[in-house]
Order: sequence, then structure tokens, then C-alpha cells
Amino acid sequence: MDLGLKGKVALVTGGSKGIGKAVARGLAQEGAKVAICARTRAELDAAAAELSKATGSEVFGVAGDLTREADVQKIVDAAVGRFGRIDILVNNAGAAPGGLLLDLAEEQWQQALQLKFMGYVRCMKAVIPHMLRQGGGRIVNIVGNDGVKPIGIELTPSAANAADLAVTVALAEQYGPNNICINAINPGPVATERWDGLIGGIARIRKISVDEAQKRAERSIPLGRICTPEEVANVAVFVASERASFMNGALITLDGGQRKALLD
Repeated sequence: MDLGLKGKVALVTGGSKGIGKAVARGLAQEGAKVAICARTRAELDAAAAELSKATGSEVFGVAGDLTREADVQKIVDAAVGRFGRIDILVNNAGAAPGGLLLDLAEEQWQQALQLKFMGYVRCMKAVIPHMLRQGGGRIVNIVGNDGVKPIGIELTPSAANAADLAVTVALAEQYGPNNICINAINPGPVATERWDGLIGGIARIRKISVDEAQKRAERSIPLGRICTPEEVANVAVFVASERASFMNGALITLDGGQRKALLD
């Protein structure tokens, strides 16, 4: 199936590793030109070189901090300066600190909202004017299923993700008439570096081994395993494509059919 992505220009935040890198790879494999951003220059350069070599598409990195509006504008300007346009934005950057209510400082709540929520808002605000001038575009927000299935030990991510879902639906209604389709993907547990840290924290709170915590997490999912970054990327690439042209305001669950709490 031709996804109609050849020659399109995509900006993927958090694109140097994990889900973001897998999404960037998937888009580049379909012939898109891809700008990736993250905070660490060395990781960005290595990822961009690897993806360019592996896919044959042009991939380049722009370092920046999405908690700073000026950095976001710099990233978007760099992508437009390099490729002339932005057809696709994939919001993916940002990991909020987990923890129980009485253990979380107010600064940690602010950190979660500044990066995982306001970081997404800043990127959309910077990109949408370009999409309006171009006559349309696609925005894919990688969020997380704790935005609809809150977890007690993941309070700040749950709150930030719920806000991301609300703004996705609201902006889809606002900009749908301009042919800008905005959707969200809600993955369950995904095998990334962040998951390794999360499952370690859960194990400490529950006073069980990391191995036992991992097994319980896998048992909570009917498919009996954790999602891979590539499986999230497969969905994101489709949603960003011309084949998903009537998809707007969708909140896509990608959790392997999980109905139980994470460690039930």
C-alpha cells in the first residue's frame, strides 16, 4: 500500500530514541524528509546519520528544549528553512515524573505539564500557521493510555496526558475545516528506556523485584507482552499518511487489549 508520504516533510519531537526514533524511521522509509529534535546534540546527530543511511531519505536533527517557546520556534524555523514546509508534526517528546501524591513536589507537577502538555501545545502553535498557508497538514500526538486509565503511581503523566487528549480533540474541531487533521495515539506500556525506569520505580513502591513487576505488567495485557516502539510507529505513520485522510479527532488505543490495572 502506497501511503502517499513520498516527498512529505515531517517534524518528529523526541526523535533521537525510543518511539520517536521508530516513527522517524517509519516516515523516512516511506520517502518522507524528516527533521528530528531532542535536547542532546550528540544523540540527535547519531540518530539522524543512522536513519539517513538506513532509509536513503534525508533526516537531520535540531537540538532544543520544548519547555522554551524560543527553542520550539527555532526548531520549526530550522525544519522549514531546510525543507521549505512542514506537512506532518509528530509530538512525542516528554516524560513526566511518576510517584505517589505525597511524594511529589509541586515542581514535579510543573515539570510534567511544561514538557508533556505545554511542549505539545507550543509545537502545534508553531507548526499550524505553516499548515494553514500550505492548505493542510497532519498532527499526531503520541500520548499514553494513562490519560484515560489513570494510574495512582503515575499521577503527573496521567494528568498531562489527559490534557493532551483534550486539546487534541478541541483542535481537531477547530482546524478540521482547514484540512489539518489532528489525532492522538494512546500506547500502553512500550519497551523503551522510559519503561525500564518506570517498571523499576513500580517495583520499589510495590516492594517486589523488577522481574516480578515486569511479569505482572505483561500478565495485565491479553497479548501477554509489552508493545514495541515499532508497533507504535506503524500506527503513527499510517495516521500521518494520506490513507488516513478522514481521520480527525481520533484517540487511538494501542494497549494490547489491556483492561486490568497495570500490575493486577
